[in-house]
Amino acid sequence: MKLISYKKENIESFGVLTDKGIVDLKFSFEGFKQILSGGIQAIEKIQSVIDKSTLFINPASVELLAPILNPGKILALAGNYTKHIIEAGMKLGLTASPRQNTVPRPFIKPNTVLNHPNAIIPWPVYSKEIDYELELCIVIGKTAKCVSPDQAKDYIAGYTIANDVSARSVSFKEGRAKRPWDEFYDWLNGKWADGFLPLGPCIVTADEIGDPCNLKMILKVNDEIRQNANSADMIFNVYEIVSFLTHITTLEPGDLIATGTPEGVAMAKGNFLNAGDRIECYIEKIGTLTNTLGPKPENFYEPLK
Repeated sequence: MKLISYKKENIESFGVLTDKGIVDLKFSFEGFKQILSGGIQAIEKIQSVIDKSTLFINPASVELLAPILNPGKILALAGNYTKHIIEAGMKLGLTASPRQNTVPRPFIKPNTVLNHPNAIIPWPVYSKEIDYELELCIVIGKTAKCVSPDQAKDYIAGYTIANDVSARSVSFKEGRAKRPWDEFYDWLNGKWADGFLPLGPCIVTADEIGDPCNLKMILKVNDEIRQNANSADMIFNVYEIVSFLTHITTLEPGDLIATGTPEGVAMAKGNFLNAGDRIECYIEKIGTLTNTLGPKPENFYEPLK
């Protein structure tokens, strides 16, 4: 099933996208997270609502929102595709063979990074170099703590698409005294700008995804293919990622995990995004997430200049 959040006539709601249109679910469930945590029973209930529905909303009449508007946690992985590490990750101390005696490298993102399908991505005032990152995003369905990779599947409600937009330079380096770890923190600051995580267009339930470790992934900028990969190229697959994270922190329904980006980012070639660029993120069985980069600021934040 394809689960969505949307706005119609300035009223936010959530529902399921069918061949006939959208079936609203706000009167059938207390909230989106109740669906995610409901497992097969929730899917069966949704199917019953669809079968009985006489009202199907035209998708063209609504504004799609990020499928989850209030995630508990947004986690992401750095360096989870070998070719991406080769092209861009060496400066973080990663190697081309990171699976040897190592573990995933997660980091956390604030909820203010969340953005919607078809929305403008704001250009932050602290960077002149903006990049894209196509990522498969895990949506957690049940509370999970210390689960094994074999058990992890039971805790995943579904999958969506994330664009982990990244600021590759920071304007506040000018005049700054050098300190250890500056480059790492600059990289991390580049992940936290408002609206830097477009999400959507829907959540596809895990039962319809099938094997999440074999999904075609393509990112285009103004119709030019920039990233072309498969989720099979991940170093740590979705189940290993979930298992690892549950030994670090408790995962809860509605938590999001962006699983890393493949090769082809602008950082590697220097072909960064320009104002007005259209970014299309496609993942097989989920769909396409489209966004546009907003105008470049006239002035940048340079506190030490």
